[in-house]
Amino acid sequence: MGRIALGLSYDGQGWQGWQTQPGGRTMQDALESALRQFLATPAVPTICAGRTDAGVHALQQLVHLDTEARRHDTSWVRGLNALLPDSLAVQWACAVPDDFHARFDARTRTYFYVLRSAPVRSPILRGRVGWVHDQLDVSAMRAAAAQLVGEHDFSAFRSSECQAASPVRTLQTLDIERSGDFLIFEFRANAFLHHMVRNLMGMLVMVGRGRRAPDWAAELLRERDRRRSAPTFMPDGLYLAHADYPGTTLPQRTAREALRHHLGGLLPDPARSGDYSGDS
Repeated sequence: MGRIALGLSYDGQGWQGWQTQPGGRTMQDALESALRQFLATPAVPTICAGRTDAGVHALQQLVHLDTEARRHDTSWVRGLNALLPDSLAVQWACAVPDDFHARFDARTRTYFYVLRSAPVRSPILRGRVGWVHDQLDVSAMRAAAAQLVGEHDFSAFRSSECQAASPVRTLQTLDIERSGDFLIFEFRANAFLHHMVRNLMGMLVMVGRGRRAPDWAAELLRERDRRRSAPTFMPDGLYLAHADYPGTTLPQRTAREALRHHLGGLLPDPARSGDYSGDS
């Protein structure tokens, strides 16, 4: 018996999220169905780095599974992709130590939210990026974001359905970059609560629209009351980008490399965008 890690990317539109459900319309259901066919075995349980919600995408989702099968890394990729739907693809495969755990060994997770600010919605980008018709105050959003970085009780930003034992999380990064009509939000934390990123996005957009002052972020942290916070923002532009496994060699891209790899044709070229404020 050996342990295999798979790197996945997927378009979450029309799916019920990652975790298996009775209806079967989840990424885990699709992957495990393909694995059963590929390995000719009745059941192949998988463990993922982070469970994504309905409509949320992944640039890099990592899963592990145990199997007695011996296949070349490229055979895993080609064989499974031939059995998977077009919206889900294995990017790479490799053997990992038997004690490697996709969920518990991940020290940080990074998400991007891609938001388009333009007067008219684009049907071409439907489901792939979030959209607001307003011009947003990026400086105000950055001021609010700065108050959220660090270890906090994020009760005001967790779903009522969240099953986490503690609402305390360490948000290590919350950066906001502009690229033409697009705003790119980067969230990196040790772990995230259910709907945490989308609830943070709802608050930041309200600040960007001028409906709340930046200090509202700190106020919500102090009050710890989800009912006083902003509505949950749309899932369309949310992407799981990276899970970090210190001391483990995996064929992963960095979070920013993954963003450029999958969405480079969608987003304006940073080298040609005069108001892009992030890395090249």
